[in-house]
Amino acid sequence: MSAPVQLPVTWFPRRTRAVLLPVSALLVVMFSAIAVALPANWQLNDRVAMVVSGLVFAGAGLMLARPKVSADAEGVTVVNFVRSRRLAWAEIVRVNFRQGDPWASLDLADGTSLAAVGIQAGVGHQQAVSAARALRDLVEGHGRAPAEV
Repeated sequence: MSAPVQLPVTWFPRRTRAVLLPVSALLVVMFSAIAVALPANWQLNDRVAMVVSGLVFAGAGLMLARPKVSADAEGVTVVNFVRSRRLAWAEIVRVNFRQGDPWASLDLADGTSLAAVGIQAGVGHQQAVSAARALRDLVEGHGRAPAEV
């Protein structure tokens, strides 16, 4: 059995961010340099479009680097690619992370499920399993009354 997790805690794919954040910055620099280096017969709107393209690609990279799962005394915040959702501990029924799943998912009290992309197998299966177990332990410790767990 592992040591209990101390709150607050945040899980996120570190290697993914370590790659995507510098690559996003590099895209902006590269597309801007290309816009400046374009031949003289290219119009200003072409140059602006090149810079905007770099910003769009960088924005996509930043969006992919966004996912995280944060837990504190009041509950869990799940930040996925586009949306964030704040959950009270009692709203989470179970943490699932089955073999072959790309990321953990949370079964919620309203009968729905929520992907927790911040805990993902693609960046280290054992690390993701440990994070999912830690979140599961926190849910069991903070969640519903014992009769309902």
